[in-house]
Amino acid sequence: MKWFNLEDNVNSLTILGAIAIIVLTLVVVGRLFKLMKVKKEGGELSEHNWDGIGEYKNPLPFGWAVVFVLTIIWAIWYFLAGYPLNSYSQIGEYNEEVKAYNDNFQSKFANASSEELRAMGEQVFLLQCASCHGITADGINGKAADLNMWGTEKAIYDVIINGSKGLDYPLGEMPSGLAEAADAKAIAAFVAKEISAIKKTSNENLVEVGREAWATCAACHGNDGKGMDGQAPDLTIYGSSAFVVDVLNRGKVGNIGHMPKFTGSGIINPTQEKAVGEYVISLSKGE
Repeated sequence: MKWFNLEDNVNSLTILGAIAIIVLTLVVVGRLFKLMKVKKEGGELSEHNWDGIGEYKNPLPFGWAVVFVLTIIWAIWYFLAGYPLNSYSQIGEYNEEVKAYNDNFQSKFANASSEELRAMGEQVFLLQCASCHGITADGINGKAADLNMWGTEKAIYDVIINGSKGLDYPLGEMPSGLAEAADAKAIAAFVAKEISAIKKTSNENLVEVGREAWATCAACHGNDGKGMDGQAPDLTIYGSSAFVVDVLNRGKVGNIGHMPKFTGSGIINPTQEKAVGEYVISLSKGE
């Protein structure tokens, strides 16, 4: 029987305490019944009296004193050794179960296909992200980012024109107006074709022009677009699920609030983050 498992510290102490209470109760009750048969009225009066009215002395019973001292000793032992902080707790058991479940989940989907990840990502997105981005990921009329264009050349152009806010990087936020519309279009073509994971552009004729204008962006992103060791976003992963995962890891401040950092939060695990990334990127590809 599980409740009688003496190898469990809590069960052992509970059973021991119950036995001690029963034994002490029987001893005390038996003694009281015995005294009821032989005890006579009387007692020693104290030296104090008021108008001839005396008061019997009422010393602390020796047994009570002994039980009190033993209770204090028991409490100290129980706190320090009998039930130490690393013993069983419901919260600890819950955390262990969650960890075991996540480990099993990670193992099960370690080699999941892109299709499986997208299906999983859609479910996670609807649960965790749709409340701000909308069930169609359109950002609910500009209240949040429109994820249907993430990972596209159009989105690169939009960021160059309007800037990018809310991401936590040492070099800070990217301001708007760093390039005129024509240069922004050329830079977007260059980044899409030569730097990002998109590897294609709808404006091949602007790639070389964008290469020359890239110097403005290289000041923060580096000549290779990798962000100079985390000082700015790594654009070489833009257009892939890894970029989405990076945003999930960092969090973002938007127009309607603060998107939290998902890494280490316990909200979703790394596999689910990757799945959301695959799903979000699939939206811009029409998959």
